[in-house]
Amino acid sequence: MVRLLFTLLLLSFPALAADPIFPPEVDEAFHHLYSFDFPAAQSLMDRYIAAKPNDPMGYTVKAATYVYSEFDRMGILETEFFESDKSISDPKHKLKPDPAAHDKFYLNIEKAQALAQASIDKNPNDAPARFAMSLALGELSDYVALVEKHQLASLSVTKRAYREAKSLLAIDGNYYDAYLTTGFTEYLVGSLPGVVRWFVKFDDVEGDKAKGFRTLDLVATKGHYLKALAKILLATGYLREKRPLEAQMLLRDLTAEYPANPLLKKEYQKISVRIQSGARR
Repeated sequence: MVRLLFTLLLLSFPALAADPIFPPEVDEAFHHLYSFDFPAAQSLMDRYIAAKPNDPMGYTVKAATYVYSEFDRMGILETEFFESDKSISDPKHKLKPDPAAHDKFYLNIEKAQALAQASIDKNPNDAPARFAMSLALGELSDYVALVEKHQLASLSVTKRAYREAKSLLAIDGNYYDAYLTTGFTEYLVGSLPGVVRWFVKFDDVEGDKAKGFRTLDLVATKGHYLKALAKILLATGYLREKRPLEAQMLLRDLTAEYPANPLLKKEYQKISVRIQSGARR
């Protein structure tokens, strides 16, 4: 009787979500990614895909290597790019997308989405599949908006990424990386002009930039694969909001964590010079 009562008591509590599983190969690939060693990340994911061909995460991460390599080649991750709205929207401002990288990106992103969707169709509560889908849609939105410079076309993808992230977090709130999509969307909508914001509807997004910063800070603190990206986005956001000291601290941490990344060092030095110049005035 005591055992029966104890069992009934346990069943009366909702099941707790298991901690997400982060394969060490994917961890290593993201370290190469943030170090801008794209060939190493691609080679690692090729081996991962060969071993686990039905795991959408391998294709998702390999697609990310082409997004980041294009960001680097086109100067998209430089702070001046994000500080100027004209730089983001002007198709003549930067280089054209690389055709070979374009084809490889779409090949992997479509494979990732197909595998993830197949798993979700079988089990809507498949958190790893939804995580892979959320990351894939985020990468697709970034590529369409920033590499191809089709901002309006990217909005529908951004909405899908936002909804997928919300669905994932409803299943398992321990996937802190998914908050990057919700936080950045909140900040993005809050940064739009009032007239444009009226036409851009994102479910329950309020357009609260402060809320967006808080959510990105959560990813920068507790995120896994996207922790560094959250810090980069926070740094650029702080610069847009005229808060260079906070941007400097984030870039200082990033340069320490990824010393092989030349862009992080360059951006940290530029911000430090800017702060020193402002202090001398």
